[in-house]
Amino acid sequence: MVDKEKSKRRGRPRAFDRDKALRTAQALFHAHGYEGVGVAALAEAMGVNPPSLYAAFGSKAALYEEVLARYDCAAAPMRDLLAPGGDPAAALSAFLRETAAIYAADPQAPGCLVLEGARGVDPDASCRARAFLNDSCNRMRDFVAITHPDKAQVVSDYMAAIMSGMSADARAGKTPEQILAVADMAGLAIRAMLGGR
Repeated sequence: MVDKEKSKRRGRPRAFDRDKALRTAQALFHAHGYEGVGVAALAEAMGVNPPSLYAAFGSKAALYEEVLARYDCAAAPMRDLLAPGGDPAAALSAFLRETAAIYAADPQAPGCLVLEGARGVDPDASCRARAFLNDSCNRMRDFVAITHPDKAQVVSDYMAAIMSGMSADARAGKTPEQILAVADMAGLAIRAMLGGR
């Protein structure tokens, strides 16, 4: 005979809110890194039990990848600022300023979830984060290549290095003003490389 009370408690709750669960997981991954938060802590914060987390997302790594995709779409205004037809030096400088502000905005989640994830120890998780990082670098390179094909790769590499440094600085507790100053200095270098206003 099946215990109806036990079967009611099993599995995902009917009111499971996937977006809320992803927001919660994102906050934990951003604050503690992939390796710094376990399945039990994720499940508890998301209001589900571990089997329900696996049923909803497949694995911790798959949940992380979904969080990375959500972050990539919302965190930085790359798609808006790097629209075809814009002046690349001005657009990349504005992008760095926006990124600096985002990295330093929340002391509980400083830096970039993707960049910090790409530095992680877990090979599967860092590989997933690097895929998003590579996609962003390719978007920057392709944007610059429209007007400066000979400089597109070096500019993209430079942008990635500056953003990585700003993310690390934000995680190390540098002030928003310090990180913005780095973005502004890098913007000057990009203008020197590409010309522009």
